[in-house]
Amino acid sequence: MEEIAKDSTDQIQSESDTLLVLDKKTQTIEMVKGVDQDGNLKKIHPDQKKENELLIHVDKHGDLFSNFFSNFYRQLKNPSRFNFFKVSEYEAINTAKDLQQYVDQASPEEKEKLKEYEIQPKNINPLKNQNTMENNTENQEYRFQPEQIDWKTMEKFGLNQEKLEKMNAMDSLLRGFKTNNLIPITINLGTAVSKMDVRLSLQAGDTGQVAVHLHGIRREPNLNLKFLGHEFTDEDKKNLMENGNMGRVVELVNPKTDEIIPSVISRDRLTNELVAYRAEYMKIPDEIKGVKLDDHQKQTLLEGKPLYLEGMISKKGEPFDATVQFNADKRYVEFIFNNNQSHQQTQKQNQSDQPIQNKDSEAPKVFRDKELDDKQYEKFKAGETVYVDGLVDGKGKSYQGYITFNKETSKIDFSFTNPNKLKEKSQPSEDHKTQKAVNSDGKTNEATKKIKESLQSKQQQPANKQQEDQQKKQARSKGRRM
Repeated sequence: MEEIAKDSTDQIQSESDTLLVLDKKTQTIEMVKGVDQDGNLKKIHPDQKKENELLIHVDKHGDLFSNFFSNFYRQLKNPSRFNFFKVSEYEAINTAKDLQQYVDQASPEEKEKLKEYEIQPKNINPLKNQNTMENNTENQEYRFQPEQIDWKTMEKFGLNQEKLEKMNAMDSLLRGFKTNNLIPITINLGTAVSKMDVRLSLQAGDTGQVAVHLHGIRREPNLNLKFLGHEFTDEDKKNLMENGNMGRVVELVNPKTDEIIPSVISRDRLTNELVAYRAEYMKIPDEIKGVKLDDHQKQTLLEGKPLYLEGMISKKGEPFDATVQFNADKRYVEFIFNNNQSHQQTQKQNQSDQPIQNKDSEAPKVFRDKELDDKQYEKFKAGETVYVDGLVDGKGKSYQGYITFNKETSKIDFSFTNPNKLKEKSQPSEDHKTQKAVNSDGKTNEATKKIKESLQSKQQQPANKQQEDQQKKQARSKGRRM
């Protein structure tokens, strides 16, 4: 079912709770309305709230709220300045006034007690810069852990952790994204077996259980039907089919709550699935490949429109021009090159339209805040696989793994399992090599090396009288010569 894309935080929101904020600089309590496009907190004093003025709505369920608030906190320009409290929406005004009175009269020691009621985000490192051109998953905290995955369900699809590691799919899954590539799966229904290619994603349910979602391939999106209340125009259909992005913000309707959600729509180019993304969560970078964006250019991208930029600099230091646009499926601003452009420009796209870990082709010496020692770094920049430990995820839990620097793409491949060991396992055994020689190459073993006829599968001795007589004849001939 096609639905609004949920960043690990973009959940259906309840209207029963809202947020109060304490500005630690001004010591004022206000009610939260949201976050503007520049990362500034939108708030209102309780005495100034109008009757129909909307406050931010948050879901009361634990996991859903935690995910929502983590995303909300991540968007703030200076989050450490504020303390947040979750309260009933219907009591927000009175609670805000009572809390302000407490703050005005409380001693420093008494104010410290407020921390017991303060809400904190999870999986957030406020020092990390999120305002980047690419959806660089290296800068994203892990949302899930491998042990949270329903491996019994994965086994029903013919998948396990080792296979997903070999396909470099685990990292994106654990960070809450779709797999970058299509994954072949097998669904065994007992009387019928179905094989297909899908993209996988993980999503947490209301109870905190992590579910596996399959994103199957469609022949084409059905643009003649309404999508979450939106009816596509001819221009919408053309844009979605030609470059994958519809090119404007439209109001979609949440089918569960009837909430009106301004969103952008894109087409998953691997599966043809339609994906929508809330406009309020769109992040536009200040600079793209050396070109600083002005307010008008940022607004163009925030409206979902394409923007043509000149004078950008590729990773190899070469200037290039291209169109950029926000993609709802990828959740970041992407490069769009016309089919009529030269092969050289297409190559520049490949150099530019990828998540990168460093701004030049040099292998970075720091991986996820862990600095490699000199010996590790020499192997790493030479393209060898290096084991690193002491990595820390968003929950403060340590983990380790193997990294390899791809010189051609300047990307870092991460794996929990040594990829060299996996390659060794995939190499054919000596028995397998012998069997191949017997079955495919027509070779024979010592017991039948004089037989002109090739052995059959797993045959170690003459299989019939003809082969046996032929072997004895060869032996007698050899004896006479001696």
